[in-house]
Amino acid sequence: MSAASAAALPTRRGFLRTAFTAAVLAGTAAALAPVLRARRPRQTLTPAPLAEEETYRGRHIAVDSAGVRIDGRPLHVMRRADGSYLSGINHFESFGTPLELARAAVDELGTGQLALASAAHHG
Repeated sequence: MSAASAAALPTRRGFLRTAFTAAVLAGTAAALAPVLRARRPRQTLTPAPLAEEETYRGRHIAVDSAGVRIDGRPLHVMRRADGSYLSGINHFESFGTPLELARAAVDELGTGQLALASAAHHG
């Protein structure tokens, strides 16, 4: 066997190095897989429908792309990072949909009305 043909044949050391590298890569991938899966955002809440209207406890609730209104008055609604909703009426609770939020606001308001929003003036 010539020196050139002997150099072209894989050596035991080269084979072991390649096998070790493949094992390290496979182990790293297996260890990182759960971490990478956990980083994907999970949407556990269903998106709210585009428009809903109902009468709840004698109050008219309207939810549409313009917002949430109770008896024609706007309810300020905020969306949280996790996809749930909260408002100034019940800001310590989160709700899965704007309609659930509006029902809870009606419960909290009782016989009271939402204040009409006025434009804020900053000087």
